[in-house]
Amino acid sequence: MWRLSESILGENEEQQDNLFGDQEALCSVSPLQRVYGFAACLLAGFICMFLSMIVFIKPIKFALLFTFGNMLAIGSTTFLIGPRQQLSMMMDPVRAYATSMYVGCVVLALICALWIHSKILTLLAIICEICALVWYSLSYIPFARRMVSNVTIRLFDTEI
Repeated sequence: MWRLSESILGENEEQQDNLFGDQEALCSVSPLQRVYGFAACLLAGFICMFLSMIVFIKPIKFALLFTFGNMLAIGSTTFLIGPRQQLSMMMDPVRAYATSMYVGCVVLALICALWIHSKILTLLAIICEICALVWYSLSYIPFARRMVSNVTIRLFDTEI
């Protein structure tokens, strides 16, 4: 966080390049504009997820808003680190499985909502999407997945 505030304020030009990557890779957007883009995209994602809770009674609308909100929230970090770095982090061997599960669940939820039009399948796909999103998010916290796996082994006598 300290590096972020230094680079926004322009105090340390060397760290600015390391934090945000190549200037030309993001169409020469200033660091402050990247933070604004990140905040706007993240806020839009949270608004979509909140609105999806309002239309929870209609699972198809819920699935569309919730999935779009998730994609906006995850994609918001692209403003900070760039698309190439975002994809390389997502395809890192540590989280490649979690990423593929999350993307698969997103696609499954959209297929159930848009083509199959099954409310029950859409709700099941959204539940799977939420679980995959939690598991994907835990991949960014050191030892978090191992800790959650150990807790589920102890509580439910099973392993994730």
